[in-house]
Amino acid sequence: MSTRTINVKMLSKMFLAGASNIEAKKEYINELNVFPVPDGDTGTNMSLTIMSAAREVSALEEPDMKALAKAISSGSLRGARGNSGVILSQLFRGFTKGIKEHEEIDVPILANALVKAKETAYKAVMKPKEGTILTVAKGMAERGMELALETDDLEEFLPKVIAYGEEVLSKTPEMLPVLKEAGVVDSGGQGLMEIIKGAYDAFLGKEIDYTAIRPSESKTVTKISQEASADIKFGYCTEFIILTEKEFTDKDEHEFKAYLESIGDSIVCVADDDVVKIHVHTNDPGLAIQKALTYGQLSRMKIDNMREEHEEKLIRDAEKIAAQQKAEEEAKKKGPRKPIGFIAVSIGKGLNEIFKELGVDYIIEGGQTMNPSTEDMLTAIDAVNADSVFILPNNKNIVLAANQARSLVKDKEVIVIPTKTVPQGITAVINFMPEQSAKENEAVMLEEIKNVKSGQITYAVRDTKIDDKEIHEGDIMGIGDDGILAVGTSVEQTTKETLENLVDVNAELISLYYGEEVSEEDAANLSSKLEEMYPDIDIDIHYGGQPIYYYVLAVE
Repeated sequence: MSTRTINVKMLSKMFLAGASNIEAKKEYINELNVFPVPDGDTGTNMSLTIMSAAREVSALEEPDMKALAKAISSGSLRGARGNSGVILSQLFRGFTKGIKEHEEIDVPILANALVKAKETAYKAVMKPKEGTILTVAKGMAERGMELALETDDLEEFLPKVIAYGEEVLSKTPEMLPVLKEAGVVDSGGQGLMEIIKGAYDAFLGKEIDYTAIRPSESKTVTKISQEASADIKFGYCTEFIILTEKEFTDKDEHEFKAYLESIGDSIVCVADDDVVKIHVHTNDPGLAIQKALTYGQLSRMKIDNMREEHEEKLIRDAEKIAAQQKAEEEAKKKGPRKPIGFIAVSIGKGLNEIFKELGVDYIIEGGQTMNPSTEDMLTAIDAVNADSVFILPNNKNIVLAANQARSLVKDKEVIVIPTKTVPQGITAVINFMPEQSAKENEAVMLEEIKNVKSGQITYAVRDTKIDDKEIHEGDIMGIGDDGILAVGTSVEQTTKETLENLVDVNAELISLYYGEEVSEEDAANLSSKLEEMYPDIDIDIHYGGQPIYYYVLAVE
């Protein structure tokens, strides 16, 4: 028996199955990242990218091929996060170009779509590097064209294309020495294979778990509610009246209060003749009630869930804040349009404040720990009321998403300054000259960020070997612009060694941005020691508040 075509219903199932598979495997893919940092995110980015499209696909009712292709392409394009996510969205964009005009897909159409996917993705990357997801996509496209001349049976075509993709993936360590040294295959290529293998499972009729594909929830409100609820030690406000059957003595009152204190707080116990009024916050109202019944009958009982009430209040407050923010954004849009505006990607209270003080109009919360999507970029661009909008991605894994957003905007000039670190972003905006044109400022910024050397101090999440350095889980690492500069067991010592690799005879300024896990005292002590080490260089220290990275360093 052979299968010669895939209809729109089957393709939809295959796409959703691919999304479910990478969602299930994302942590495994994250662990393939070369650098053993605690925010390895290839799997997460690819999963979030395809899930954005999967939710659009799952919302379609009886679509034709054109509608399905649009949902896949548009959903992934706007949901793309990180370099791997952007490349994946471009693969989908090219693939859907090859299928959207057909009611059913046969082997020649599928082979051509694989080629279009490869071509579109390669065009999106300024300097394509072999040994990556691009190489795996190219291998499958080339193998697909060969097989299209040999068979029209999809049951023969698909497994052979997938097998060749696996073969190419296994060779990626030979193409990129850094993969070979770390002992891993390319994580993006692995992610692509997981998507395709999941789709093939659906083609074979295997049972697929689609529960991961569901409408997104308001993570902010949920997170705030959970955190705030956790601050409520005792969850039930319990009130009642005891109709005493015998005298309620001072001793009884003292003993009952002591008991209530053992199970809760906010205690009120007031006795008046044969009536005793009780109020207590506790996690087990039943215990208070059982004890009270030993003194008499109960009346006017009232139990309220304070956590639930608090969460409802938080949601109301969050909705109010959101409405206020929306009103403020609308007011900004209606106000005078500026010639030039700024968007910066940043994470950490201190770093966010620094960018705001320097005149940045819109902060996109994110960075290495969570790459913002193309949609996040578009929202920010829309909110900045300016003719020209500069975007400072401040992370090499966000530049592609920023460029993708730029290509989708028609009513404003969007200029992406490819800042790969926060210090580069700060330098770029410091050198902005309001009296100059956007193009003149772009040229100055591009030149100035070349003079910034950056470093980041964090910890290793697994054992590995990279840049000729043996790294063990829990080690402290100093990561520079081009690789790992220092490895040790002490944050302070590793920071010093990292700076030794960054400072040269031309260095005039060292800036330290300390993270949320570093105390102000420790940061000040390190700054003092650096002043002794580098007496001819200015040392600046700032609170960054960034997660995961103990210090972000800049040498200029």
